[in-house]
Amino acid sequence: METDIDTWFNSWERLWSVAQGAAFFFVLIVVLVRILGKRTTGQMNNFDWIITVAVGSLAASGILLKGVSILDATLAILVLGGLQWLTTLGVLNSRIFRKLVRADPRLLVHKGKFLKNAMRRERISEAEIYSVLRQHGYTSPDDANWVILETDGTMTVVPRQDLHLDDARLMADVEGWPEPVRRSSAG
Repeated sequence: METDIDTWFNSWERLWSVAQGAAFFFVLIVVLVRILGKRTTGQMNNFDWIITVAVGSLAASGILLKGVSILDATLAILVLGGLQWLTTLGVLNSRIFRKLVRADPRLLVHKGKFLKNAMRRERISEAEIYSVLRQHGYTSPDDANWVILETDGTMTVVPRQDLHLDDARLMADVEGWPEPVRRSSAG
């Protein structure tokens, strides 16, 4: 039984084609990341992650798959990059669009108390919050004023201190604020 692709070696031409594709896509992705900005490789939100995975898959297809030309994969990558750019522009300029595509941060712990409904909604366990508290040097949940699940999936810990609600302006966009205890008391 003969196959048209040998497991170890196809041809020198195919190896040259793969090398050219890999070099081209390396340069293309570096340029694209430079144009799209730091958020492409920093703490990623849902859309940044989707773009990163899709671009990686498309680049690999353009490099390795004979049926996908370098131009095909390049066009798909550029379209995704453009759509990501337009999405971030829409998020910056439209409150309605921002609500449609971006998740808000969510309050998970308030004054050392776990907000069970919020945790269930976000599928976050107490063990995960304990881990974040330990990473920040806390020995008890009571030491945390708030733990917030951010839009990029990281958790922010605000230390326990005497704060008035008026002093917490940075909490304005956090789901579960300013009524965290009432919203999650069941559970």
